[in-house]
Amino acid sequence: MTAMTGTVSAGIFVFPVRVYYEDTDAATIVYHSNYLKFAERARTELIRAFGDDHGALRRRFGIAFVVSKCDMHCLSPAHLDELIEVRTTLNGLGGASIDLQQDIWRGDTRLVRLRVLLACTNADSRAVRIPAEVRQRFVAWETGTSRN
Repeated sequence: MTAMTGTVSAGIFVFPVRVYYEDTDAATIVYHSNYLKFAERARTELIRAFGDDHGALRRRFGIAFVVSKCDMHCLSPAHLDELIEVRTTLNGLGGASIDLQQDIWRGDTRLVRLRVLLACTNADSRAVRIPAEVRQRFVAWETGTSRN
């Protein structure tokens, strides 16, 4: 199995996605719910690029990030075999939340706009403050001071 990749830079995480047959409908157009899957994969790889995966966050800090709100606006379709990318940026950090913008692009054409609010929760699914070390990773990424 091939490891997933992505590029972390100041304020943006770019995650490439190839559109496979399983992602499309009978007309070879990406089925709308699959854009949510592409965005989820990009968020997972962003966390991994920071040095942890979701399992490590649970073990080290006792937290998980869950989607509490997602707004999606489909602008143009992606098609079978196209190479697209999910570009993730940070809109803001709350005490127990992360506000992300995730846009899906094909070259210079924006296909989908997603605004995703993540809640930081404990093992009981209760909202908790984002640990300082994890918060600092997001701040460093946004400001370009990250070592990744």
